[in-house]
Amino acid sequence: MIRNDNRVLSLDFWSILLYFLLLAWGWANIYAVDFRGDAMPWFDLSTQHGKQLLWIAVSLFMGMLLLIIDQKFYATFAYFFYGMVILMLIAVLFLAPAVKGAHSWFQIGSFKLQPSELAKFATLLALARYLTGVQANMKYFKTKILALSIIMLPAIFILMQPDPGSVLVYLGLIIVLYREAFPLWPFLILMVLAILFLLTIWLGPIPVLVAVSIIFLLTLPFVLRQAKKRKSRLLLLLLLFGLTGVYTQFGVKAVFQHVLKEHHKNRINVLLGKAADRGADYNVTQSKIAIGSGGLTGKGFLKGTMTKGEFVPEQSTDFIFSTLGEEWGFLGSGVLVLLFMAFMLRIIFLAERQRSRFSKIYAYGVLSIFLVHIVVNISMALGIFPVVGIPLPFFSYGGSSLLGFSIMFFILLNFDANRKTIFR
Repeated sequence: MIRNDNRVLSLDFWSILLYFLLLAWGWANIYAVDFRGDAMPWFDLSTQHGKQLLWIAVSLFMGMLLLIIDQKFYATFAYFFYGMVILMLIAVLFLAPAVKGAHSWFQIGSFKLQPSELAKFATLLALARYLTGVQANMKYFKTKILALSIIMLPAIFILMQPDPGSVLVYLGLIIVLYREAFPLWPFLILMVLAILFLLTIWLGPIPVLVAVSIIFLLTLPFVLRQAKKRKSRLLLLLLLFGLTGVYTQFGVKAVFQHVLKEHHKNRINVLLGKAADRGADYNVTQSKIAIGSGGLTGKGFLKGTMTKGEFVPEQSTDFIFSTLGEEWGFLGSGVLVLLFMAFMLRIIFLAERQRSRFSKIYAYGVLSIFLVHIVVNISMALGIFPVVGIPLPFFSYGGSSLLGFSIMFFILLNFDANRKTIFR
């Protein structure tokens, strides 16, 4: 393996610049949440911004270590990291205290560690390692199943905590699989099932079944006109129609009533306009009020009245975007979205110039995770997506999420700095 002795000079400057801009702006918004009119020290472990500053230092220190490690190390120990986080996800179910009904965090003194955040980079490494193996070929059914299993195994344990929001992040890895020639139809089926699920809750099973019946009748003449295999196609269409009827009549009700938690039901009902009680939609309503009150240019840094009055619950974590919208306004929010877009476009640029397939798969995995987090979190704050509780990268308060995002990013920087190295 040819080594690159100029790693520091080979680091991508623009990616690092965007990382530090987002990191600094994110910390400033957490400081704004803590600020109550009196001068506060920047580093005070009794405050959220003080703890976040400590986690920033830890993340940067960890990042420096990750940059000096030989890139082959990550492929060699990919399965080891994956196995360790799986054990942590199992252990947290039994050893972690319940916080808001979820067993998701290990308590370490005054700090909390969330294994699901660390599981992301380990899952990406394991997936990249498997897909670049000599026996991995997407033409084979076994390869497809094992690739999906690597993604779904941590997702299942995270769902048991329960933390459905983080599960969405793993579903975002379909971008990686699709790019690696995984067939699109399983994901289309999942998308259709999700749409039918929401429509059935919103309109009821009968209107949905009527709509599906109309689509079936409109499709039937086209199928019958096919000269070849029309009988098998007709049978398949009839089977799909029957399964859809069973799903909308019985499946949706069973999942909604017996699988989802009460607060998950409330959030879906609020999104669909079927619930108007203060408890269910209070967070989203206050978030939209705070964002709207910022107007075009915002009220100014540290001058957000909604933020100071603590009207928005979880305003330093899930709803940190409402703080930004109130103090920085539409223009500031737009600049943030552009920064995130530039950051993700840079990741695509880095991914495309990798010579190693392992590095390229990993890079697109990083892109997938950041994309889901950004889109879902901002959509939650705007009230156009159910509240599922996932952080906004580099902005939401939380050491585990910041450390997890930073680890993913610095490993990618390592791969890119060594992209000219002969590595498989």
